[in-house]
Amino acid sequence: MSTEAHIVKILNISQVTHDVKCFRLEKPEGYHFTPGQATEVSVNMDGWRDEKRPFTFTSLNNDPYLEFTIKGYPGHHGVTEKIHSLNEGDELIIRDVWGAIAYKGPGYFIAGGAGITPFIAILRQLYDENKLEGNTLFFSNKTESDIIYRDELKAMLGDDAVFMITEEETMLYEQARIDEEFLKTHVDDFNKHFYVCGPDKMISDINEVLSRLHAKADNVVFEK
Repeated sequence: MSTEAHIVKILNISQVTHDVKCFRLEKPEGYHFTPGQATEVSVNMDGWRDEKRPFTFTSLNNDPYLEFTIKGYPGHHGVTEKIHSLNEGDELIIRDVWGAIAYKGPGYFIAGGAGITPFIAILRQLYDENKLEGNTLFFSNKTESDIIYRDELKAMLGDDAVFMITEEETMLYEQARIDEEFLKTHVDDFNKHFYVCGPDKMISDINEVLSRLHAKADNVVFEK
């Protein structure tokens, strides 16, 4: 793909959770990515074109549109808040694709909050190809209302979609953090692949735990 920027119209906006929206955009001809990859995005408006932020594609390559699933941060007065204020027909600027999170084989997907987004396209692609068997998702959120694409993830993975909540009591899900004790209890095979995405401290902490539990460094996939 060329290094030029592409101006694309927003085709559709839908609410995913109380603070997450799904944006479907025009797809430039010949634009390709690998599930798990991202691009830098900015708003095609004066004062915003050079304010670039990375977002992961949640669509698949064979979809006729591009899709981003974006959490808004009201009060930050930044790019995500601006994007959340846009309407269908407004324009975004997208650029080259990049990213180190790619599927390498069956294993455990460990996500915190909006860190699920690089995994969405990967899991959707595997589901599409009937290759999800052997994969487990551990998805941590503060509250039940924060769980992105909860119903879809459960429909795809069944009991292999494990949700945990950290900041409220719930009858539906385990109230727990993804720490050493959790992984020792829930992981059957530390020789499998581990895909980790979330806040920087979470990634660092989990990588340390996985190292202590003798997961192979080459099998731990995360955005460096």
